[in-house]
Order: sequence, then structure tokens, then C-alpha cells
Amino acid sequence: MMKKEQQSTSPLSAEKAFLDKVSETYVTSISSSSQDRLIRELVVRTLTPFINRRSRALELGCSDGYMTHQISQLVEALDIIEGSNKFIEEAQKLNTQKNTHFIYALFEEYETDVRYDYVFATFVLEHVIDVNKVLRMIRSVLKPSGLLFVVVPNANALSRQLAYHMGLITDLKGLTDNDLHHGHRRVYDRVVLNRDLTEAGFVIMSQGGILLKFLADFQMDKMIDSGILQEPQLNGLYTLGFEYPDLCGSLFAVCKLP
Repeated sequence: MMKKEQQSTSPLSAEKAFLDKVSETYVTSISSSSQDRLIRELVVRTLTPFINRRSRALELGCSDGYMTHQISQLVEALDIIEGSNKFIEEAQKLNTQKNTHFIYALFEEYETDVRYDYVFATFVLEHVIDVNKVLRMIRSVLKPSGLLFVVVPNANALSRQLAYHMGLITDLKGLTDNDLHHGHRRVYDRVVLNRDLTEAGFVIMSQGGILLKFLADFQMDKMIDSGILQEPQLNGLYTLGFEYPDLCGSLFAVCKLP
């Protein structure tokens, strides 16, 4: 009896409970956001040139399954680790392909003999308790020739800098209400992201920004939904992101092992 009680209150059990709580509001907010869907499509567009169709990939986290569905079209087999059953249930509604396999586990506890061609850690590192532990797990499951794809929100996004100068936030790297709402534990800029990746033993092959973002999430949604920002403008903001990565809403890195 004592064993069960200790297990139920262990850090890993507490983390799964935390993820289930976050999932209650997270899925609804991202699924209804035109900007969020656009960003995930742009992430896939950015990473596709690095991907060989005849490959096996691992995705860390699935949220509502929208990006899982896109990744599954690019690879032969896709395993997905997710620490929330609620997220898995939501993602499975969109992903009925035979090449996807969902695994209920935390990233930190995942062990396998499988070695992957690609690991997708998109919008993940800002959520986890121990970044280094997760990156060590990724190293252990990646093929020597494999690639790690990382995407994180950017502390220096133009929209965040605007909020700072408007007095809406007092620290670019501080957690906002929106960050906390989405279960974020830290905010990245390019320097901190590069440091975490290199200290974990990865070599950064390519990096940049995704979508130059000049207004808050809800304002971007309204401008997209109303047609003020249409495909030409959105493509322009995407292209500008490669010229001004530090002003983008998100940062990406493509990494390999030494």
C-alpha cells in the first residue's frame, strides 16, 4: 500500500497530472488559433528539405495532433511520446495512419532499442522540467547520422519587445500569463538555445527564425481571420524571418551528433 502511495506522488506521476491539467485548455486554444496552425505548417515547410521519406522518426509530444499528422506524411514510420493521455486521445482523432504509434510516457523515462533517423522536439524544451535530461535521452535514441529538429518560442520576438516597451511586461524572459497558461517553464532566446544544445553535445547545422511576429497572438489571429493578413503578407513575414531571425515568434535549430 505504501508503495502505491509513493508511486502516485512521485515527480513523474505529478508531471503527468500537470500535463493532463494543461491539456484541458491548451488543445482548445491552439486548435482555434489560425496563427498557431500557420506556424506549425511553416515549421514543417522549413524542415522538409532535411527529411528523407524512407526514415523512422520520433516526435516528442503531440498536443492536438495537427503537427503529428503533417510529420507522418514525411516519414515511413513515426513514434510519438506523450505524457498526457488526454493529448493522445485528441491527437488520435486526426491520426489514423498505420505509420503512427503513440507511446504514453514522459520524455525523461523513455527507453527503447530503436534508433531514429529524426527526432522532432518542436515546442517542447520550454515545457520540460530538466532540459539536459531530455536532450540526453534524445542523444541515446538518435542514429549516429540522425538529425534533431528543435523549435522554441522566442523571447526577443518583435511582438514581445513591443509589449515590453508598452509596459505590458517587465522582462523579456519572464513568464507571461500566456506562457503559464500553456505550461511553459522557461523562455528561450537564440543564445540560450544554442548553449543548451551545444552543452548537450549536439552540433548545430542550421538555425533561424520562423515568421516575423509583430503583434500579440490574439491580434495575429484576428488579422489572419479577417483577411488583413493574406497569403502574400504571411509568406513575406515568413521570408523576412530568415533575414531577421531574432524578431521571429519562434526559433528553429537543426542539429546532428558530433
